[in-house]
Order: sequence, then C-alpha cells, then structure tokens
Amino acid sequence: MSQRAEIEAWFRKMEEFAEEMKRSVGIPAIIDPRTGATMWYDQRELKLRYMLSIERVRRFFEALGEGKVLATKCKEAVMFPPQADCPDGSMPEWVEMPSEGELVTWTVINVKPYTFSHYEDYVVGVARMSNGANVLAWVRTRDPASLRPGTKVRLKVVRREPEGYLTYELEPE
Repeated sequence: MSQRAEIEAWFRKMEEFAEEMKRSVGIPAIIDPRTGATMWYDQRELKLRYMLSIERVRRFFEALGEGKVLATKCKEAVMFPPQADCPDGSMPEWVEMPSEGELVTWTVINVKPYTFSHYEDYVVGVARMSNGANVLAWVRTRDPASLRPGTKVRLKVVRREPEGYLTYELEPE
C-alpha cells in the first residue's frame, strides 16, 4: 500500500471515529494515537490549486534554469526572496546570491501537508548567507542531529522530484 493510500485509510478511520464521537458526546474529537491527547477533528478537506503571476520576478525563475539563485537589492539591503519593488519605490537591482552561508536554525518536518505526504520527513532551515540575507529552504541532510547553529551550508539549485521542478536547497558542507 502506498504512503498516500495509508494516509487516506487513516483519515477514513479517524472520520469514522469522529462521527461516533459526535453522536455520543456532540463534538468531533479523536484521540491522537501518538500522544493520547484529545484533538478536534475538523472534517473539512482543503484541496488547493492556484496560479500566481510571477511576471515581475520572472528573472528569479529563469535564473534557476541557469543554476543561479537571485535576489534583489534595494539601496544597501538584499531582499530574499526577491521583491518586485523597493520599499522606497525605486526599482530593485538583480544580484546573484552567494552560495556560502551558515545555518541559523532548523526544524524537522514530520507532520506534513497532504501534498507533501509522499516525502520522507525533511528539514527546513534558515541560513544567513555571506551577503547578510537570510534564506529559508529545505536542508538536504540524512542526519538532522548533526546540524548545529553555525553549520556551514551551500545554497544550491536542485530539481525537486518527483514533481520535476527547479528550486533551491541548503546543503551542509
């Protein structure tokens, strides 16, 4: 059984239990099997698809195809992710992000949104890059316990599979 099928089966089981709880005590509550805590079970399903215009920051996405991660610069401040406008109303300048940085903080994601359920647990972190900008990204590591504040990381363009799109990640050195 695929992981997605297992999750859907688990949700069906929780929905049945929540319905039983609604009938008996009046609220859709379930017991978290990991913690034993009573939890509200919201029975609305969210399924989102959306389109956003990226026209004004299209250069960022084009650069990923060239293996580069870009930011915008307004006066002396580097803006990442790139911004279409500067706070003072001036036009931003496109600059390439440095690849060197240091990990500031991170967390392991093990409770994932449904659309990320096909991924193993993953790490998301914030790195301060050598130009002073902070980057929020997935951290490519098999051992999250080895991460420490100040861990040297490299900002890299990667192809996220199985979706096949280009994005960026942080990789400990």
